[in-house]
Order: sequence, then C-alpha cells, then structure tokens
Amino acid sequence: MKKILYYFLFLPIFLSAQINESDTLNLKANLSLTGFYQGGNVETLIFRAKSDLSFKPLKKWVFKTKNSYVYQEFGKKKADEDILSLNFLYFNPERKIYPLLLGFVSTNFRREINLRYLLGAGVTYQILNKKNNWLKLAISSEYEQTDFGKGNFNLSEYNGNKSLNTFRGTIWVNGKYHLFKKKVIVNHEFYFQPSLEQSNNFRWQADAGLELPIWEFLNFKINYLHTFESVVIENQKREDNILTFGFTLKSY
Repeated sequence: MKKILYYFLFLPIFLSAQINESDTLNLKANLSLTGFYQGGNVETLIFRAKSDLSFKPLKKWVFKTKNSYVYQEFGKKKADEDILSLNFLYFNPERKIYPLLLGFVSTNFRREINLRYLLGAGVTYQILNKKNNWLKLAISSEYEQTDFGKGNFNLSEYNGNKSLNTFRGTIWVNGKYHLFKKKVIVNHEFYFQPSLEQSNNFRWQADAGLELPIWEFLNFKINYLHTFESVVIENQKREDNILTFGFTLKSY
C-alpha cells in the first residue's frame, strides 16, 4: 500500500499549490517541497512534499488526486511519518454546482494509524470562479474505517477495538488568490469531518500557503498545517502544527 501511495505522491515530478478542477486545461500538475532543519545541540528535521494532479479522462469528467507526505525527526529519531492521498472524480466542474465522488487513503506513524480509508460522494458550489482567484464550498458524506496499532484511546468508550468505523459528513472550503499583480499567491484548504453516529468523534485540518513567484514554473512557498483529531491513542495529543518553507514546481 505504501508503495502505491508514494507513486501517486511523486507522479507530478515526472510531468513537470492547489489546482482548480474547473480550469479548461486538460492536464495540470504541481509539486511543493517544504521543510525545516536545525543542527547543533538539538537536531531537528521536518520535510513535507505535496503534489496535485488534475486531468480529464472524458469530456465532462475531471479526475484530481492530491497527495502529501510528512516526515519529522528529532535527535535522529523518527517522530512522525504521514501519508495522505485524496482522490476526487468530478462531473461537469465548469458549472456553478456539480457532483463529486471521493476516495481517501492515509497512514500516520505518530498517531499509530496503520491504515485509514474513506469512500463517499458530495456536491461542490463555486462561490468565486475567476481565472486567477477562486473559492469553493463542498459538502460530502463518507464511510470511514481506521485501523490503529493499539486499542486504548483517550476516550474510554472506544477501548478494546483497534479498528474503528463510522459514517462522516464533511464540509470543505478551498480557495486560491493572486494578489498585488500576481506577485503574491495565497491558497487554503480547510475541512471539518464530524461523525454522523458519535458526537465526540470529529476532526479538522487547515492547510494554508503563501507563495512568491520566482519564475513561470517555480514559486517560493511558506506553508502552515494544523490538524486536530478528537479520538487518538491514549496519552497522545489531539493537535499538530507544522510550519515549513520551500518551493513549488508546476506544469502550467
């Protein structure tokens, strides 16, 4: 499974921030590489790779895959390794409102998530859809199964079962904006996922980036990632924050 996720993550390298699936181009791809390193008395390494790929398999259909990999090391000891693959199939995305199918796969070393997958469907509403500026709101529902490495959780009612499953609803807010005559690019991805069956089982993620174009196919990027999960392995923290710096390569 990890080999498959790595393949989708780095696929855009061989082709060439966020991609607008409503764009008229048949193929778009980009790759962001950001990180942080500190040496000396305290050695710290944080690396994040994020790729977006969008193409049209049929005239009215658009497939988009968004993949990320996060690795953290403190004192030469691995602290985290996170793989996330988000895959969407859209129908008529040039319209104001259009349907979507989705499938997610992820793993997380620190949270001891061996495998998590979600399958679902939803609808997207385009609040703003300009060439250089867009904002979208989507609502979807998914079935989720998560396999943990342990069966003891911060919420005792989930203890004793390493595999948790539930139906979720998700609210998505994604946008991208070119400011100051395209000298600054701001993008954000936010989602909130409550369980439709357990009120204390929910999560959210906020991913924001600021890019400064260097030349046509290369941007300098600052990225901030915040994640929260209400149900975690016992004695783990619910929140994570990562600030990284690096570059974005793109094919358009």
